[in-house]
Amino acid sequence: MTDIPKFRCPLRAGALALGMAIAAATVPSVSDAQTRGGTLTYARYVDANFLDPVFCDGNSDIWILSNLFDTLILPSENGSGFQPGLASDWSISDDGMTVSLTMRDGTKFSDGSAITAEDAKWSLDRARSPENGIYNSILSSIDTLTIPAEGKLEISLKHPDPAILAALTAFNAAVLPSKLYEAAPGETVIEKARVMGANPVGSGPFMFDSWSRGASMKLVRNPHYWREGTDGKPLPYLDTLEFEIIPDDATRILKVQSGEIDGAEFIPFSRVNELKADPELNMTIFPGTKVVFANMNVRPEFKDGSPNPLSDVKVRQALNYATDKDAVIGIVTHGIGTPMSSYMSSATPMHSGEGSVFPFDIDKAKALMTESGWPDGFETTILVLPGSVDEIGIATALQQFWAPLGVKLSIEQVDNATRQALWHAGDYPIRAMQWTDDISDGSQITGFKVYSPNIEAQRSGWHNASIDLLYEESQKETDPEKRIALYAEIQAEYNQTGPEIQLFEAGYPVLLQNDVVGFVQLPLGNNIFAKAYKE
Repeated sequence: MTDIPKFRCPLRAGALALGMAIAAATVPSVSDAQTRGGTLTYARYVDANFLDPVFCDGNSDIWILSNLFDTLILPSENGSGFQPGLASDWSISDDGMTVSLTMRDGTKFSDGSAITAEDAKWSLDRARSPENGIYNSILSSIDTLTIPAEGKLEISLKHPDPAILAALTAFNAAVLPSKLYEAAPGETVIEKARVMGANPVGSGPFMFDSWSRGASMKLVRNPHYWREGTDGKPLPYLDTLEFEIIPDDATRILKVQSGEIDGAEFIPFSRVNELKADPELNMTIFPGTKVVFANMNVRPEFKDGSPNPLSDVKVRQALNYATDKDAVIGIVTHGIGTPMSSYMSSATPMHSGEGSVFPFDIDKAKALMTESGWPDGFETTILVLPGSVDEIGIATALQQFWAPLGVKLSIEQVDNATRQALWHAGDYPIRAMQWTDDISDGSQITGFKVYSPNIEAQRSGWHNASIDLLYEESQKETDPEKRIALYAEIQAEYNQTGPEIQLFEAGYPVLLQNDVVGFVQLPLGNNIFAKAYKE
C-alpha cells in the first residue's frame, strides 16, 4: 500500500467519526456473497447538464461522472485519504516539487482501448488549462507533465503544493481517451467536449448507454473495468444503473415506497424520522461536507442597470443577523443540521471557527440597516427549485426573518437549467445553494467561493484583493501551522463581508430499499455504485 506523504490533509477526525457512526448505524453491511447482475434504479432531483469532467460545474454532473471516469488517485472509502486508482503507486520528491506516478498495468477505457500515460498527461494538461472549465485552479500548481518511461508520469510543480494529491482525486483530473477526444468533430476544445459529453467513453466502473434529457439516464457495466470485487471478479456487481429525474421530493419518496424504484437522493430532512420508522426501507444520512447557504449577487448594479442593495456590506450583515439559523435548522432539518461556523464545513481541512458567525440579533440587524444606504428596506428575489421542500422552506423562513427590516423577499421557483444559466450570467439577486467538497482540502471551496479571479467568487461579484493574495500564498505554503493561520485569516474576513447567508451544514439523506447493499455516498459527495448490488 502506498504511503501517504507528509502533505496529506485529512478531514477533521472528530466530525468525520461522528458522521461515520451515524451512517454505520443505518447502512446495511456488505455480505460475503454479493449478488451479480440486475438493474438498480435511482431517482435524482435534477438531471446532469454536461458529462465532461473538465467543463461540468455542479454536483448534478459530478456525482454521475464518478461512476463513468476514474482518476489516477482515488479518494479513500471514507473520503479522508487516498487509494490507488489508475496509478498503482506514487511518490513526492523530498523538495515537494515533483510527483512521480506509475500507471496501473492492463487498464482499458470502456471502448476497450488501452489507458496510457499519454492519456493521463493529455487529460491533466487539458484540466489545468486556464481556458478550460471553472475548476482548473485546483491543478494550477502543475508546471509541466512528462513521460520519463513507458507507464510512468512525472508532474513537475511550480511550487510545493500541499493539496496536490487531493487535487489528483478531483473529478476534473479524470483520465480521458485523448485520441478519441482529439478526433471528435469540432474546432475548439469546448466543441469537442460537447460531442464527447453527449456519449462519453470513460475509465470508470460503468459506461454510458443512453440519455433522455430531463427524464432519465442509463449506464451499463463496463466490461473492461480494472477493480475487482470480493468475489475476485471485475466490478461492478450491477449490470445496469438507471437514473430517473424526479424534481418533486414527495414523488421521489412515493416511488421508493411503492417499490417502483430502488433509491432516491435529497430526501427532505422533514421526512427523515418518519421514513426511518418504516421497516421496509433504509433511510440513511451519509456523513458529508455539505454546507447550505444563500448566495448573493453583490455587484453594484443588476443587469438592467438598477442599483443593487446587496452590494452594501451592512445590508448583507443585517440580513445575516436577522436570520435565525437555529430556527431554520429546526424548521428545515428538524434538528439534523448544525449552524455553519464558516463558509466551509467543520469537517473540511483548514476550517476555523465555532458557532454561528452571525448569531440571531434582530436589534443589531435593524441598526445595521439604519446605517446602510437602504434604511427603509427594499424588494428582492430568491431563486429556488420547484418541488424542493428544503429550498422552499429556507426561502419562506428568510421571508419572515427579513420582513422586520423592510425587506420584501419574493420566491421564484425555476428549473435547475434556468437557474444555472442566470447564475452563470450574474443575472440574479439571491439563489439557494449548497456546496460539497470534491477533495479533502480547504483549497477547493476557497478557490470557488472566495478567490475572485476564479469565476468572481462563486459568480457573486465579490472581490477582496488582499484575500486573493492570501489565498495564493496558502497554495504554496507547506508548513501546516502557517497554512492554517492563512486560512483562518481568509475565513475571518470572508465570513464577515462575503456574499452569502450562512445557514447550516448537514449530511446527505438517501432513501433505499432494504435489498440495496453496498451503495455509498462519500463525505465528498460522490455517489459510488461500483460495489452496490441487490440481494
